[in-house]
Amino acid sequence: MEINEIRDFTLEGLENLMGTTPYGCDIHHEIFNTDYYIIGTYEAEKWLDEVGTFGCIRKIQEYENFHFGEVTTDLSDPEKVVNMYVYIVGEEILGESDKLNQVWNERVEDDDINEIINDLT
Repeated sequence: MEINEIRDFTLEGLENLMGTTPYGCDIHHEIFNTDYYIIGTYEAEKWLDEVGTFGCIRKIQEYENFHFGEVTTDLSDPEKVVNMYVYIVGEEILGESDKLNQVWNERVEDDDINEIINDLT
């Protein structure tokens, strides 16, 4: 369930980038770092209850230990856990796009964004 939800969020974020010509390497940042997926502790706790809190925490720990050598996300804050988990899954989803890999170091035009969307649907 949550993967489809995050995929939909990713696709919506890509659509919102139309007309902005970001670099391919900045697309993940634009979608997942410029706004929160969930705001509010209550909503975050509810979301985590539905998808599995400990699975999300485990994924964050593995990701951060691999990339940073330590866990930096405050795992006691449900909002931070949800948003970091979505950040990680969003990176995995965008990684499925061959087109995004091709234009990684280039400015991305609307046609490119459409191809990325097609790769992910």
